[in-house]
This record gives sequence, C-alpha cells and structure tokens, in this order.
Amino acid sequence: MNRLSRKLHRWGALIAAIPLLLVVVTGIILQLKKEAAWIQPATKSGSSDQLSLDWPEILSAAKSVPEAKVRSWEDVDRLDVRPSKGLIKIRCKNRWEIQLDSDTGSVLSSAYRRSDFIESLHDGSFFSDFVKLYVFTANGIVLLGLWITGMWLWYLPIRSRNRKKRRLAEKQSGEAE
Repeated sequence: MNRLSRKLHRWGALIAAIPLLLVVVTGIILQLKKEAAWIQPATKSGSSDQLSLDWPEILSAAKSVPEAKVRSWEDVDRLDVRPSKGLIKIRCKNRWEIQLDSDTGSVLSSAYRRSDFIESLHDGSFFSDFVKLYVFTANGIVLLGLWITGMWLWYLPIRSRNRKKRRLAEKQSGEAE
C-alpha cells in the first residue's frame, strides 16, 4: 500500500499539475474580483430604486457607449437588474459592462469585465465543453486521489511511531513480569 500510494501520488501530481496551476491561479484572481476593478467593475448605485426605463431606453443607453459596440439586442449577453441599488448592468457579448441608473437611464459606469473570461479559464469552458467535462472533472478526481494518498502518506510515520511505542511498551511490560 505504501509503495502504491507513493506511485499514485507522484504520477497523479504530474498529471494534475498544469490544470491545477490554472485552477489555483484563476481561483486566486476570482477571489479578488470584488476588490479589483481591473477584474470586474465595481458595482455602482443609482439615484433611486425605481425602474423607470423601458426596453428601447435601455438599448439606447447601451448604444451610447462606443466601446461596448452595441448595435442591437444581439450584441447584449444579459441584463442584471438590481432594484435595491437602482441599477441595471448590461453585459455585452464583447465582455464590456455598462451600468445604468434604473430611474434616469444615465450611464454610471462603463468598463471591460475580465471576470467572466477568467472564470471560463477556471472551469475549463474556455477550451471546450469536452475539456471542461473530461479534463477538468478528471483533474478534480485526481486531486481527490492526491488528497487521499497524501493523507495516507502523512499518517504512515505516525502509525509507525505508535507501533514502535506499543512494541516497546509490550516488551518492557513483558520484562517486568
């Protein structure tokens, strides 16, 4: 079992190294996304919690930001409406994010959003659905195996010391009789 655990641990670590490095680095970056506007634009607050805009006004406001390159609803990936903040976030397919005041329609913020790209690297979907499902899932299973064999390898010296102590105690108690 000891030799097998060492071999599994060594080869598993080698196989998992690159996907693991990618997951770890992107995971650290994603942990900081609310702290760094470079990763994800900070969420602004609107003037009130009223939603006074209709669909054409939202699209018109999005079109007013040249960097977003919005010509129609086809260029919009999703809308994120936050009534408590008086905010509508427009996420464009080119990863540009526009934040609108939900009452007045004024642009509160316009910035490139990198967090979605970083997340696609993190989960493997950037490469393909096949890579996401089979490589990154397999990587997770290998990591679980590394954890199990690592715990076993950590436990072995403790078990060995305890056995030695027990043998010594048995030997001493046998000599005392």
